[in-house]
Amino acid sequence: MAKKMKSKEDYYLASQWTLMFRKLRKHKLAQVSLLILAILYIGAIFADFLAPYGLEEFNGTYRNCDPTAIHSKYEGENVGLHVYALKKTIDKKTFQVTLSEDTSEYYPVKFFVHGTEYKILGLFKCDLHLFGLGEGSKGGTDARIMLFGADSLGRDIFSRVLLGARISLSMPFASAIISFFLGIAIGSISGYFGGAVDMVIQRIIEVIGAVPQIPLWMALSAAIPPGISTIKMYFFMTLILSFINWTGMARIVRGKFLSLKNEDYVMAARLSGVSTWKIIWKHMVPGFMSYLIVSMTLGIPGSIVGETSMSYLGLGIKSPATSWGVLLQEASTVTDVALHPHKLIPIIFVTITVLAYNFLGDGLRDAADPYK
Repeated sequence: MAKKMKSKEDYYLASQWTLMFRKLRKHKLAQVSLLILAILYIGAIFADFLAPYGLEEFNGTYRNCDPTAIHSKYEGENVGLHVYALKKTIDKKTFQVTLSEDTSEYYPVKFFVHGTEYKILGLFKCDLHLFGLGEGSKGGTDARIMLFGADSLGRDIFSRVLLGARISLSMPFASAIISFFLGIAIGSISGYFGGAVDMVIQRIIEVIGAVPQIPLWMALSAAIPPGISTIKMYFFMTLILSFINWTGMARIVRGKFLSLKNEDYVMAARLSGVSTWKIIWKHMVPGFMSYLIVSMTLGIPGSIVGETSMSYLGLGIKSPATSWGVLLQEASTVTDVALHPHKLIPIIFVTITVLAYNFLGDGLRDAADPYK
């Protein structure tokens, strides 16, 4: 009985964030989504270690090759995981190039191998990779292990998916953070002060929302100076996505402020001489911060699709840098998809990430709802 009373006491004395966390723990789909997102972001952080090849490594023999077949037996004997090199043959009549396995020599798959040098977290030099190929059984070194196949230049798609995740996962998250604070600032001004200020801000939001996104992306991307570095392009694309996505957050904040600004505790703060900005940031915004975080989480998938679309259309990141959108440029025609369907693999990661964020947002929304 005492234990039950203590449990009820803990429930009624718990903070809003504690109650949200308890509800979120019961939402299995949100927990699975959170685990998937954690794996994706960890994979992006340690992409250089997990990827067997560097961003610019290629082999012309492996152009457009299918995912590498991994074998365990060689000439009837179990020799462990291994692959074969590919040999190129050309039909003299049709000039069609075909790739086939050269089974005269095998190349063992090894873990923790030395390869292309990189920097861990951009700080420490290292050349260790999770897996790769050892020397061939006859001393050869011509084989490649490409789990997702290769692109039109013979670059490993698996490595480029991992390395491209850094841009495709971090840029939407960074733009969502900027949109979050920009939306809170502008929405709070609009909702708290009202009048002419509110009218001007709402008309600006309506104008931005009325323009179709793709033409708006194209117009904003046209203002980016040509030939800039990848870092600067990353910065400009983040600003473009933030400029487009802050309007939804601003409207949510405005609606909350309209409903809260005449509440008794807000009026009491005004009568006590509390400054306007302190009322906004100390008294009003914290009251619905959980809903804002949920809204931001649900907005990230749109930013992911936006970055992917911009890069796919050639308006964003460009080779030799890569993102999931850049990789999907390889599958831009029906012929490419029909002949090399493995080039669509990056869209699987985009879909999984978007779904995971949506399910996590649904879980957070349910957890933040006091009536559930």
